[in-house]
Formats: sequence, C-alpha cells, structure tokens
Amino acid sequence: MEYTRIKKLGLLLGPLLFILINSLPFEFVSSTGDAVISVALWMITWWITEAVSISVTALLPLFLFPLLKVMPINEVGANYGSPIIFLFFGGFVLALALEKVNLHKRIALTIVKLTGTSPNGVILGFMIATGLLSMWISNTASTVVMLPIALSVIQLLINDEDGFTKKDQNFALAVMLGIAFSANAGGIATVIGTPPNSVLIGLLENEYQIEISFLKWMSIGFPFSIVMIGVVYLVLVRLMFPSKDLAFKTSQTVINDELEKLGKISKKEKHVLLIFGVTVLLWIFRSLINKVLPELKLSDTIISIMAALAIFAVPFNYKKGEFILEWKDTQQLSWGILILFGGGLALAKGMSSSGIVNLVSTTIAASNLGVFLTVSILIILMLFMTELMSNVALVAVLAPVVAGIATGLNIPIIHVLIPVTMASSCAFMLPMATPPNAIVFASGYIKVKDMMKVGFILNTIAVLLLIFMFSYVIPLVF
Repeated sequence: MEYTRIKKLGLLLGPLLFILINSLPFEFVSSTGDAVISVALWMITWWITEAVSISVTALLPLFLFPLLKVMPINEVGANYGSPIIFLFFGGFVLALALEKVNLHKRIALTIVKLTGTSPNGVILGFMIATGLLSMWISNTASTVVMLPIALSVIQLLINDEDGFTKKDQNFALAVMLGIAFSANAGGIATVIGTPPNSVLIGLLENEYQIEISFLKWMSIGFPFSIVMIGVVYLVLVRLMFPSKDLAFKTSQTVINDELEKLGKISKKEKHVLLIFGVTVLLWIFRSLINKVLPELKLSDTIISIMAALAIFAVPFNYKKGEFILEWKDTQQLSWGILILFGGGLALAKGMSSSGIVNLVSTTIAASNLGVFLTVSILIILMLFMTELMSNVALVAVLAPVVAGIATGLNIPIIHVLIPVTMASSCAFMLPMATPPNAIVFASGYIKVKDMMKVGFILNTIAVLLLIFMFSYVIPLVF
C-alpha cells in the first residue's frame, strides 16, 4: 500500500504536537491534564492519518503516561488487561471456530435459500444473512463470506440473453450495498458484534462501575439493528435501485450448488454449533442463573472465556485427540483490536483522572444549548466523523468526553453514550468509512456517487432513529 503524503505528514505532526503542548509556558487544564491532551493529540493525529497501524498507536499511553507522571505503569497496563478485552477475545475465538468449520457460510446460504428467488427476496436474504453473521463474527468476515456468493448471482445476469441491463445494474448495486450496510448495522446488535460496543462497555465498567449485560445490550441493540436493516432494504429496493419484474430462477441454483459443495453438516460443525448455542444461552440467561445459583457469580467475560477454552480443550474426536482450534489458528485472531481497546481505555482513564472530563462537564453545564440539542449534535458529530476515521478510535477518544458532557447536563451518562456509540457504526456514505463498505466498493459494481447518495439518506435516518432512541427508548430500558 502506498505511503501517502498525508500519512507522512501525520507521522511527523503527531509527535510535534505532543512536544509543542508539553513545551508551552502556560497550562490549559493542569500539568497532568495538558500531558494527557498532548498524548491524545498524538494518538488522534496518527489515528486520523493512519500514519502507523491504529493498534500500534494505541500503545502510546503505555510508555508516555508513566513518563509524564499521569499514571504509574501498572495502572496503565491494567487497562490493556481489562475484563472487557477478554470478553471480546472469547468472542473472537468463537468466530474463528465458526469460520474454520464453514458453519457461518452454511448458515448464510440457508437463510438466502429461504427468502425466495425474486430479486427483492434475494437481496433481503443476503441482507438478513449478513446482518445475522455480523452479530457474532466480524463485520469484515461476514462481508467476505457473502460477497463471492452475491457475485456469482450477479454473473448470471451479465451472462443472460439481454446482457447487463439497467434493472440488472440496480440489482447489483442493491445487493452489494445491502451486504455492506447490513454488516455495519448487524454488528450493533450484540456486545461482541462490533468493537465500539465493547469500548463503551469497558469504559462504563472501568470508570463508572456501570455494568451492561449481554442481554441488556441486545434488548436495545437487536431491535435497532432490525429496524436499520429494514430501512436500508426499503431505501435500496424501493427508493434508489428498484429492479421490479427482474426474474432469474437460476439464482436458486447458485445457492444450492454452494450448499452442495459444503456437503452434509459435519461432526465438527455440530460440535461448534453446540458450544456456540450454549454460550449464547448462558449470555442471555446469565442474570437468571446468578439469581438461582448466586455463588457462581457468572459474568459475560467468564462465559466468553469458558467458550474459548471449550473450543480449544474439548475434542470433537476424543480417540484421535482432534480439537476444533489449535493455538496456531490464533494467528488469524484480531490481536490488534484487543490492543486498541486497551489504548482507548487507558486514554479514557487518563482523561478522567487528570480532570479533563470534569472540565468538559462544568463547561457544558454553564452553556445554554439544552439537553436535546446537545445530544443531537453529539450523535451527528459521531456519525459523520466516523465516515473519515476508525470508529473504534473515535469512540475511544470521544466517549469519555461525552460522559463528561452528560454529567454537565445532569442526565445519566448511559442515556447519551449508547446512542452516540451506536452512531459510530452507522457510516454508510464513503467506501473508506468501514471495511464492509470498502470490500463491496472493490467489487467494481459501485460508484462513489451511488454510495454517497444512498449513504446520506441512511445517515440522516440513522440520526433521527438514534435521537428517538435517546428520547424515548433508552430511558425505558435503563
């Protein structure tokens, strides 16, 4: 990949801003607060420009905070070993197992097969399958699974008698964008579905001792995902790219052929499905289990680690000693994301302990913007900023500030942080906004202007839905 001018500039600008802030003869907040601001500016610069890997950037607090006397090394390091990181680690291991035995592909193909052969039915099938997968495996992986199957269906239209007509093109656009946008929206449904969710939950547990269970998150995240995927479907097939009267029964043949390649469900798949099913049930009924057996003190993280251990340690063939995953399989694990979580939590801790969050709180409290307008601005800001930079990095930087703003407005921080965090997963306008957007854009069937037109409509609807959630839904649940 080309190392662009922006990256070169960012590589130098980050440390220069750090040096500049620490060299000023006056203080913005306090000596500790200014030190945290200097580190934050360095990290934000590298995150925005992607001068180095965003995970490498997340390591900066680990050596800068102790040097600047913000926090001792053991306090900084504790953030990189937070329970929420191990919750996500267990989720990653489960996803790795699903992918290794091809169970995710079987589930996706079965869903697409059930939705019929009409153009809109096929599009809906791809969207439901992608959304469901992205609840449990990474948005990128769910898109990568669905893309080649969708391309095979599109190829049928290109090779038919009338060639690649306008209706065919509309179908191709709708199915490609439907896959990407469903992956983005589907991840919102669960704690492990997309990294920003876990960053938020880690922040709430570390800084505010507020726990959101797996089921509690799903009670708001899942309905939002369903509504958002439904909105995406209607906008694509009714408003922007209708492909009415288009018929291709051979699409069912493609799906059947793909399922036949997988063969009958294997012993490995059944083994993974059992562990996966038990894990999800434990997450959902954890509170009930803890009431019946209080001595267990189950947490979502404990359940996640139990699942990871089961994948590695419970053989599907005891006689031969065959296991689903071996440690070498973890080379494919997203270790960088786990480090990114740690860096985000460390930065949040620094912002809180140095008084920056309190300063934001008092400043907002003194303003006269009002609760509704302030929260609406925060949602819009997060949603449109995530079009240009990593949503995980953005939540890591902004979530502590948003918490301070909520305190200043004298409203529960959770009421503001949840819709603002969800907004970070609603980037539909630009190819570089999310990996799913980039993957389907690379297919060659989508132009930037098409994605921007649809994306702007969806971004606007997402903002309105999130404001509605803040006003009416979240106060009922929390």
